[in-house]
Amino acid sequence: MQERVQRVLEYTKIIEQLKKHASSSLGRQKAEQLQPSIDFEEIKHWQNGTDEGVKVLRLKGQAPLGGIRDIRASLKRTQIGGVLNTDELLDISTTIYGGRRFKRFTEGMVEGGIELPILDSLVADIEPLTDLEREIKACIDDNGHVMDSASPALRTIRGQLRTFESRVREKLESMVRSSSYQKMLSDAIITIRNERFVLPVKQEYRGNFGGMVHDQSASGATLFIEPQAVVTINNQLKEAKAKEAREIEKILRELSVLVGESAELLAHNVAILADIDFIFTKAQYSRELKATKPIMNDREYISLHKGRHPLLDQDTVVPIDVELGGAFQSLIITGPNTGGKTVTLKTIGLLSLMAQSGLQIPAEEESEMTVFEAIYADIGDEQSIEQSLSTFSSHMVNIVDILKQVNFKSLVLFDELGAGTDPQEGAALAISILDYVYARGAKVIATTHYSELKAYAYNRDGVINASVEFNVETLRPTYKLLIGVPGRSNAFEISRRLGLKPSIIDEAKSQISDEDNKIDNMIRSLEDNQKRAQEEREKAIAIRKEAEQLKADLEAELRHLEQDRDRLLEEAERKAEEAVANAKQTAETVIKELREYQKEAAGNVKEHRLIDARKRLENATPSLRSKKKKSTGTAKPKTVSFKPGDEVKVLSFGQKGHIINKVSDKEYQVQIGILKMNVGVGDLEPIKQTKEKKPEPRSFVKVQGSDDSVRPELDLRGKRYEDAMIEVDKYLDEAMLAGYPQVSIIHGKGTGALRSGVQQLLKSHPNVKSTRMGAANEGGSGITVALLK
Repeated sequence: MQERVQRVLEYTKIIEQLKKHASSSLGRQKAEQLQPSIDFEEIKHWQNGTDEGVKVLRLKGQAPLGGIRDIRASLKRTQIGGVLNTDELLDISTTIYGGRRFKRFTEGMVEGGIELPILDSLVADIEPLTDLEREIKACIDDNGHVMDSASPALRTIRGQLRTFESRVREKLESMVRSSSYQKMLSDAIITIRNERFVLPVKQEYRGNFGGMVHDQSASGATLFIEPQAVVTINNQLKEAKAKEAREIEKILRELSVLVGESAELLAHNVAILADIDFIFTKAQYSRELKATKPIMNDREYISLHKGRHPLLDQDTVVPIDVELGGAFQSLIITGPNTGGKTVTLKTIGLLSLMAQSGLQIPAEEESEMTVFEAIYADIGDEQSIEQSLSTFSSHMVNIVDILKQVNFKSLVLFDELGAGTDPQEGAALAISILDYVYARGAKVIATTHYSELKAYAYNRDGVINASVEFNVETLRPTYKLLIGVPGRSNAFEISRRLGLKPSIIDEAKSQISDEDNKIDNMIRSLEDNQKRAQEEREKAIAIRKEAEQLKADLEAELRHLEQDRDRLLEEAERKAEEAVANAKQTAETVIKELREYQKEAAGNVKEHRLIDARKRLENATPSLRSKKKKSTGTAKPKTVSFKPGDEVKVLSFGQKGHIINKVSDKEYQVQIGILKMNVGVGDLEPIKQTKEKKPEPRSFVKVQGSDDSVRPELDLRGKRYEDAMIEVDKYLDEAMLAGYPQVSIIHGKGTGALRSGVQQLLKSHPNVKSTRMGAANEGGSGITVALLK
């Protein structure tokens, strides 16, 4: 992209804003070097990387990139035998740690199910270099000070230093505290000059201390003297310091050699960390702009939804909707000065540069951007005094250069095309230039004042008008872009609002041709229609949002009802389990008593005791379901009749439905779910409607010996897995005793866990010959049919 175009579209200001979000000089340098790409795959990769950074910031708030430094210069020095200082080694250590910490952070997110393919592939290549970091940390503390533990020799030397220093201080402190010396001192302190401990002595007492004078005060009244008594110890102290310096130099050299051995790996890590820092630099900038990831295409097609200029206040800027490259290739924008035409032009050009640089754009989601090989712009007054060119000539020089290079992969932006010369000639020239650019296949957006160009779009395929809206009531532009509506002259309305006499305005109108008046009225009608359409659209959006909110509220209410239902079912199951447990306990007690009676009576238990035991067992039976009344006398055929809408139960299927109509005296048409079928009257049972119905377990198997026989099906829906398996095993034994050739196990579809468990149990059960899934009219995959031996 041309540097001049980047400057005109203010792309350089975007880079300046971007740099502020870098965590290190690595990311800052990458931002400074950022240039738009024309490689479609590269741009998509950049955009995906930025989007991953945005995802991490959205989920975690921030990325741990602290401690990363640009250590490349230090690495080069180690490779040529240089010795690094403590700060440089500390930067290397923190960079190693920072890279390893970010690697753990990313791997943790990926293991947690968050998809970050680009970041994950980057951190996979980061070398931990834990040993090198440990070596540096063992020698240098966080303040850049070489620790005593760096080597045994340094520990010994540091011990000697402390001993010598302590002895010097002791001697000097004894002199400071001595009453005979105090009057000779300017101040009762110990200080340091030339790395040696000295005392501040008054000039007239110089000879009382001996030793060496290292400095004097500005007035000369005080001399800083190293007394003779401590000269020897100070010499020993200085020699120990020299040893310390040599030992530290040795330690730093050894560490520098270790760094040099890993220099290539460290440089590789730094390059990866630079890419990572730059990804999060772009992501932070995206968060600041409230930007979104554009959908990139290679079809030279732009579709901006609520696009905003990134350098304007994002809370007050008026967004624009623009489409270019689909039904039309050229967009002609007309409207008053300061109405926002140039801002629209710059917004489209600048967002294109940002998208091709891997930056997200300030627009709504699903906005589409394309890849242009070149963007050309002729915007603003670039009159060159040095070249003695007029405004028109300056623009024309730039336009000539554009026309030489433009092709179908180009975006061309013309601001006030043809301005600066005779209006009639300028308009004709503008139309000719637009036709030429259109013929070359380029996408073009042009702003103009010329009324001739308002009709241009109506006479050309692939060209559409647009305008910036102007509020005549407030005499201010609204900055809204109206697609499909050319700008109209507001001179008469503005003049009237400002108080110009109506007679003058009427006279002016008479000078305008009828055709021009018709065009102006047509444009006014288009504007009014578009406003009404926009209002209707906003109302529709509001209604849709209200409907979506209502749907969400209803879904939430449904979830609450389902939760209440599940709670009631669980409570019913719990009560049923308690009842069964009590019944079992009572039965065990009765059996135990009967055995005791049998022992006492030597096998002859009296009848009244048996009757009493049987009654206790009957009372212990849990009443989970109302028992059917025993029929007395001879069984009679069913004479019950049904009417449409009655709820019934189809006994052969164990399913509920409702009567649709009567087929014959012996048959009714019944609907079960989505199925309609003819069922005999003997296979139907009416379902009585009650006002209140206590919750009960969804399945119940009657034990043998009760009034009702075992049912041919077992309903397990709503049961816990373990309870269901026990119930199936018990049911199969009872069904075998009842003489059923086959039974149906209703387990429902659900997750399939219950179905799988039932089928495995059936296959291994000794009473089961074979199994099959239910037919469509039996319940399909929600039921398993077992043939018994």
